[in-house]
Amino acid sequence: MNTRSLSFRLVAWYAGVLTIVFVLLGGLTFLLLQHYLEVNLLDSQARRARQIAGTLVAHASAATEQALRNEVESLYSPEVNDRFIRITRADGQIVYASGAPKDERFDPTQVPPLAPDAAASSARKVRRGGRALLIASVTASAGDGTRYRVEVGTSAVPAEDTLTHVLVMLGVGLPVAVAVAVAGGFVLVRRALDPVARIAAKAEDITQHNLSERLPVVHSGDELERLSVSLNHMISRLEDAIHGSKQFVADASHELRTPLTVMRGELESLAQDAALGRETRETLGSVLEEVARLGEIVESLFALSRLDAGEAPAQWLRFDLAELAATTAGQMGLLATDKNVTMECDSSCVAPVEGDRARLKQVIVNLLDNAIKYTPSGGRVRLSVRREQGFAILDVADDGPGIPAEALPHVFKRFFRVDPSRSREQGGAGLGLAIVKSICAAHGADVEVTSVPGRGSIFRVRQPLAGETLARA
Repeated sequence: MNTRSLSFRLVAWYAGVLTIVFVLLGGLTFLLLQHYLEVNLLDSQARRARQIAGTLVAHASAATEQALRNEVESLYSPEVNDRFIRITRADGQIVYASGAPKDERFDPTQVPPLAPDAAASSARKVRRGGRALLIASVTASAGDGTRYRVEVGTSAVPAEDTLTHVLVMLGVGLPVAVAVAVAGGFVLVRRALDPVARIAAKAEDITQHNLSERLPVVHSGDELERLSVSLNHMISRLEDAIHGSKQFVADASHELRTPLTVMRGELESLAQDAALGRETRETLGSVLEEVARLGEIVESLFALSRLDAGEAPAQWLRFDLAELAATTAGQMGLLATDKNVTMECDSSCVAPVEGDRARLKQVIVNLLDNAIKYTPSGGRVRLSVRREQGFAILDVADDGPGIPAEALPHVFKRFFRVDPSRSREQGGAGLGLAIVKSICAAHGADVEVTSVPGRGSIFRVRQPLAGETLARA
């Protein structure tokens, strides 16, 4: 999981805020419910205390306290109903005190008395032995003027049990609710960013060969729609610029071919003049070499312009790539012999492919020529063809100086040379591998290079076998 991605940060922020909100709401709900239950219980105890004070205590007197105790016991049965009732005279004498309830949730004897200066009506929460008791008290006067304090209470255990159940429900329900909300948020974020993913995927597919294609426009009326429209306008400008550049290269290379041919012919005729001195002849020879080199560059540019223009192959045929490699290696053998380089060819398998035979031969020629150029005297150039998982694999390995790691991503670019001075001495212009790349792309093939400085390089072409080439091209 990419923790730096926009979708992850949005979901994390959404989950964090949602968790905080749910926790706050759950905590507030718990506190409000706790307050409501306690207030409700205290209110019912206060009503019962006022009832006892108004109906029993108001008609009692010091002489009838025993009758008062009997009436409270018979009418309210505090032990049976799990209640606490205590009636205290103003002088602190306890007139009546209920016994322990049958559920033994509290001990009446452990309930502390109220202070003499306590308010006439009050409510309190007494906790003994880990259990709470809610008590409401009122003050009343008997018929003879004696003042009594009536205390009525009940255990808070049922309310606490209810709060415990609610807390468990919140503890279980909140994570589930957060998980469901986060999952929904993740789905929404993915859907919201799905147009961006489609735009990115389409942008990856657009190359210089299909600049006429455009990115999908999301008709949402927001920044995403403006972004896709702006990118399409940028691609249009790039298409115009690249088309103009390719057209210029095509026109220039085409127009330069004729004057170069004329120059070469004139210089060759001039070099045959017997009246010329030695130095002049050497100068003319040097100029002829440069004109020939310039002609090769122009021809390479012309070939590239035709490939860029998507020129249809002259002959799209089925043939054996291994046989073509062996034939080409035999034709290039003389060049290797002149440099004292051993050429080895392993093409024993049959690798049927489909394509332009002449163009694919040009790929092999360029790769072998490149390998022979950079292989020192006494070295080896190895050409091999094999079949592998539906592909014909053509490898050209050499014993040359190798290519630095920082230069490997650029070797198939036009006019790129690892060592410009050495390449110029050997007649290279940095276009051979660019032509190889373009021809392979036109045939649905891939070309790659691996190299270790000081140990040579390996150029590999992966051409789909016959029947798969057209699908990939």
